[in-house]
Amino acid sequence: MPGEPSGTPDEPTEDARAVRALRALGVAHDARRYPPARSLAEAAEMRGLRPADIVKTMVVRRGPDDYLFVLLGGDREISWPKLRSLLGVNRLSMPDAATALEVTGYPRGAITPFGASRPWPVYVDADVPGRRISMGGGELGLAIAVEADAVIAALGATVADLATAPDSGIR
Repeated sequence: MPGEPSGTPDEPTEDARAVRALRALGVAHDARRYPPARSLAEAAEMRGLRPADIVKTMVVRRGPDDYLFVLLGGDREISWPKLRSLLGVNRLSMPDAATALEVTGYPRGAITPFGASRPWPVYVDADVPGRRISMGGGELGLAIAVEADAVIAALGATVADLATAPDSGIR
């Protein structure tokens, strides 16, 4: 039926690199494969979550061979001025898809800090802690449900006000 989610999750996936990394860190998680979603709202509905609880992982370039991960709710955008101020830099950029794959080991749309090819620093938007979230699992269609606070602790992440709602007009 149009407008309805396009399927149900598959059985748990335990062989993915990100899942193995979570297991090695002792982070409780639930990894499942989902069919492609047409929107953030549809993806959230499939997972039984709010759009804000689908946390995207973005890789950001700080300098030559210097990257970091930014985790923020699916309904939020990076506030570049806030992030630059926090990092004490004047310039940041998003790498193209090929570079993102090269520096993380994961394709855009599935990037996660868990099991990434290099352990880049992780920054988490202040809106994320204290709830159950769903993150990319390193493979397209693979989602990992986990407690946000466990993610932050396992990664030694820095939590800060890094984002804004896309329609707020505040940057």
